[in-house]
Amino acid sequence: MFSTLSDKLTGVLRNLSTRGVLTQEHIKEGLREIRRVLLEADVSYELTRSFVQHVREKAVGLEVARAVSPGQQLVKFVHDELVMLLGEEQAPIAFATVSPTVLLLVGLQGSGKTTTAAKLALRLKRENKAPFLVAADVYRPAAREQLEQLGERAGVEVFGGGADDGAGAGAGAGDVVGLVQAGIAAAERARARTVIVDTAGRLQIDEQMMAELEGLKSSVQPQEILLVADGMTGQDAVRSAKGFNDALGITGVILTKLDGDARGGAALSIYGVTGAPIKFIGVGERLEALEVFDPVRMAGRILQKGDVVGLVERMQHAVDLEDSERLAKRALSKRGLDLEDFLTAMRQIQKMGPLKGVLGLLPGVDAKMLKSANVDEKRVKHFEAIVLSMTPSERRRPEILNGSRRARIARGAGRSVQEVNHLLKQFAQMKKMMAGLGKLSPR
Repeated sequence: MFSTLSDKLTGVLRNLSTRGVLTQEHIKEGLREIRRVLLEADVSYELTRSFVQHVREKAVGLEVARAVSPGQQLVKFVHDELVMLLGEEQAPIAFATVSPTVLLLVGLQGSGKTTTAAKLALRLKRENKAPFLVAADVYRPAAREQLEQLGERAGVEVFGGGADDGAGAGAGAGDVVGLVQAGIAAAERARARTVIVDTAGRLQIDEQMMAELEGLKSSVQPQEILLVADGMTGQDAVRSAKGFNDALGITGVILTKLDGDARGGAALSIYGVTGAPIKFIGVGERLEALEVFDPVRMAGRILQKGDVVGLVERMQHAVDLEDSERLAKRALSKRGLDLEDFLTAMRQIQKMGPLKGVLGLLPGVDAKMLKSANVDEKRVKHFEAIVLSMTPSERRRPEILNGSRRARIARGAGRSVQEVNHLLKQFAQMKKMMAGLGKLSPR
């Protein structure tokens, strides 16, 4: 996430912070480089100029305060300005005092709005907010079916206005307001606490779409109007955010597709342009890949300070506590781990998301380190296929795996015998290391 921006920005700050003496000329040169980096990241010119000006004002007099590391002070100033640029503080969803809370999701077509609706529903379900989905996109073919499939995966009920939903008169495909009102009524009958409305998108902002959304806003009176914007589109996302905000008064933003190397212009500009905080970010295709946006933690990620809180949150959602406790006991026991345990551990790691994304949350890990680590996501799948090609007895007793058995496993997994041998070698090394930790642990 933002690896190019992160590498360039931290590179500039690293050069400044390692200087024994930081002159005003050094600061001027460094700020010029920071300005260039932000503009290359597609941050708007006005916000970039304001950012650099604020840092420059704070940096006046740093040369005098050499005893307290002026370079490190400058890094802190940049961090603090990044936090202000990203929204100052975390902005949670505003829930109604009387249920249900209605969340209206708006945005352009292709921004990932329908998938985001299901992701948000799954997150709210885990927070015991009893979500309910309403498919209000009556124009895009199969939009309702897509949300129903996603809702089934998330374990959340979906209302689409069909006969099977029990929609009354006036809730047909031509009456979006009636459909949403019927959906909210169905949610109330189902005792839902939160209603997420997936509205229709367009290729661009037009009068028809805005008129429809304004009608929905006035009739439904949602607690939140959340804009779903494609984080990969940079200033295009910012311009669309401004258009939606001018017409509807959006209360928050969900940025999608930030699992790639987005330049960062949207994330760094939307709050400054609209005043609407970023509330969530999409960091992958999986339904679990929706994270709460925290400006302080995101600024830390950009400056390669890591995000330990984000890492812990991923572990809480992905890791099964009973399996983890069992694996810990087995690892330190006299028998040690077997390949069944190895398979369980691999699956738990996979649930946390792409390995590069997980490693990127660790402090001090940059794009170059991730590249040199040669993280191959497919290798984990290959290892899983190899273990699954073994019999239960072979997984429990890998020492019985002779040449013929290894050849059979390789054929079953569609991998080479060398890969099977490599897996078994890695497993033996891990088991030996765990055994050593067991001897060191207090009895």
